[in-house]
Amino acid sequence: MSAHRLYLFVEGDDDERFFAKVIVPLLEPRYRSVHIVKFACMKRVNVSRLIRSIHRMNDEYLLFADIDNEPGVKAKKHILMKRFDALNSPNIVVIIQEIESWYLAGLDEAAERDLSLPHHLSTDSLSKEYFNSRIPRRFVSRIAFMLEILARFSVMAACGKNRSFRYFVTRYQLAACEGPSSAREDLFQNA
Repeated sequence: MSAHRLYLFVEGDDDERFFAKVIVPLLEPRYRSVHIVKFACMKRVNVSRLIRSIHRMNDEYLLFADIDNEPGVKAKKHILMKRFDALNSPNIVVIIQEIESWYLAGLDEAAERDLSLPHHLSTDSLSKEYFNSRIPRRFVSRIAFMLEILARFSVMAACGKNRSFRYFVTRYQLAACEGPSSAREDLFQNA
C-alpha cells in the first residue's frame, strides 16, 4: 500500500456511482485512501487549484472524461489541458464513448439476457441516448437500472467489450484482462 492518496476526478453522478462501485475497490488496496471528486460542476480555476494542491501534497490523481464529440483521445486531452492548466496528459483517462458504455460493457451474455438487453460485442460506440433507450420498463428509474447493472458488473466482460475500459484496467494493472491488446488500444498509450 502506498502512503499516497489518490483522487479520481469524474464528470457527474453516474460516473461517481460507477467509480465508487467498480473502480475504487480495485484501487483501494494500493493507496492510503481513494477520493472521488466530481469536477464538471466546479469552476475551472478551482479544479486547477485542487490539482496543484494534490501535487504539493505528493499525492496522485486521475481525471476521467467522456470523449464526447472529439475526433480522438489526443484532441480530448488537449481540450482538457487547455481548460485546466495544471492538468497533465498522463493523468487523463478518456472514456470511449461515454460512461454508459462502460456500464453496459460489464454485462456478460447471461446478465444481458436477464436484463432483456441485446448482446453487445463492443460498447465503444454506445451513447447515453442509446443507453436510455434500452432501459427495461420494469425499472422505476435510470438509477435503479444502473444499480442493477453494477450489481452484475464483470470487469472481465468489460475488458472484452470496451477498449478504453480495457486500456485503463491494463495500464493501471487493476485486473488481468485476457487476450492480446489491439492496435487501436496502442493509440491510447501514445495520446
